[in-house]
Amino acid sequence: MQLSLRAGEKLYLNGAVIKVDRKVSIELMNDVTFLLEAHVMTPEQTTTPLRQLYFTIQVLLMDPNCEAGPQAETMVGRLLDTFENAEIKAGLRQVRDLLAVRRRFEALKTIRRLFAVEADIFAPAPPRIAMSA
Repeated sequence: MQLSLRAGEKLYLNGAVIKVDRKVSIELMNDVTFLLEAHVMTPEQTTTPLRQLYFTIQVLLMDPNCEAGPQAETMVGRLLDTFENAEIKAGLRQVRDLLAVRRRFEALKTIRRLFAVEADIFAPAPPRIAMSA
């Protein structure tokens, strides 16, 4: 896998943080756990249930020795019980399956695709205009 990093960008690789001082391309020759800085979510951004799940799985990717695995699995189960939207439920089942085989990066990609659907669900309803008779 080929990665291109800009000057000053960080790469989280197998629990290590790598910061480059110039534009570089890195070729990963084997199966590694990594996360690009552009995909890192801060705690302040965890404003919805899916974003909270994303953050928890992100922590697992950044620190492979972290004990948050059971917490992520519990969160997926609770979200499956909570959401009614078919697309989100299908995505959460996929996340559950990916976590079971330790494919955490793919789980994050799946969750990112669901952010727009979740935003639509939580968007405020447009105001109703009363019609006078």
